[in-house]
Amino acid sequence: MKKLLLFALIAIMASCQVKTDQKTDSKSSNDIITVSGKVKFPDNRFKMAIIKRDGFDKIIMDSCNVNSDGTYKFTFKVDEPGVYYLDCQKWQGVSFWAEDENLKINFRGMDTARIKIKNPPYVHINGGLNNEVMNLLNWDNYRGYQLMIGTSQAVYRLKSVSSEEKPTLSMKFYDILGKESSARTAWIAENYADRHSVLAALKGLRGPKYDELKTEIISKLESINPNYAPLLKYKKDVSEAKAQKERLALGKKAPEFSYPTPDGNRNLGPQNYKGKIVVIDFWASWCGPCRNEIPNVLKAYKKYSNKGVVFLSVSIDKKRSSWLKALKEENMPWDQVNAPKSGKDIMKLYQFSGVPYIIIIDREGNIIAKNLRGKHCLIK
Repeated sequence: MKKLLLFALIAIMASCQVKTDQKTDSKSSNDIITVSGKVKFPDNRFKMAIIKRDGFDKIIMDSCNVNSDGTYKFTFKVDEPGVYYLDCQKWQGVSFWAEDENLKINFRGMDTARIKIKNPPYVHINGGLNNEVMNLLNWDNYRGYQLMIGTSQAVYRLKSVSSEEKPTLSMKFYDILGKESSARTAWIAENYADRHSVLAALKGLRGPKYDELKTEIISKLESINPNYAPLLKYKKDVSEAKAQKERLALGKKAPEFSYPTPDGNRNLGPQNYKGKIVVIDFWASWCGPCRNEIPNVLKAYKKYSNKGVVFLSVSIDKKRSSWLKALKEENMPWDQVNAPKSGKDIMKLYQFSGVPYIIIIDREGNIIAKNLRGKHCLIK
């Protein structure tokens, strides 16, 4: 699914800003930090874990148990400064900037309610200047998630809107929220451009609208330390992403893949449908918007399947049983395959970070449309 969004006033953002002359707990060394805190309601079936994400890869860098009094502590060697994720026993988590700041991060922990809902509260990082930026970004994402839930519920309750129109209406609101969130991320980047952790904000700014701002910030960071490793990595990642985007531009050949069908007797991919128009829907059983999008795909199927158009749904479900259960529930009358490794490889190949993600390939195997939703998944 798309990046979680926020609707909040910049005035609120400004009120969250912490003055840079405040006292901070920062080490003189830049390779060893402590990350400690307390979990109010521990679930000791699981450990605390520091995770590094590199593209679609997730690497556990370190882990520890929660003590009997609810405290935990990492002594973490930072070989590569940047954004890491602290997982609290699979119940909560928070992104933080690891470099030279000792951090204290407290969690509520396990959901103690009778009916458990996966909607953990905001987690605040007590640390130094780099993690002030992370607090702003994390708060933005948290509030965005709350508003996304509220928007979905409000649209769902509208009696004047048909169930078929509600997913499209929700997406219109999400687009508005996305633009608002990007504007606030740009504000954070512009006002905290003197800190290394501003790189975390730059990754959230997409599209040519922010190219000039990103260039200015990169130039400022280069003037401070042109050989700063995270900066060099950021520039390399941007260059590689641009090259991959060009390879997947409209009119370019769609990458081939081959994944198993539900019966396991054959593998299918776009190369199996040469000479036909192909609609490919990347989805998952656990993805609500994906399930809401299936009726639109079904309408397209009924209208075009007898006109040389074929349909292929590619699940990124981790559990085969969940995928098969959803297939029975949805009863989709077109080809189905399941991508291995929770779709990590196919998401990297086609450069999408969330589902549903729908593309159309022409008879020559070229991409002619992508990231379609609602009525737009119908072929013009």
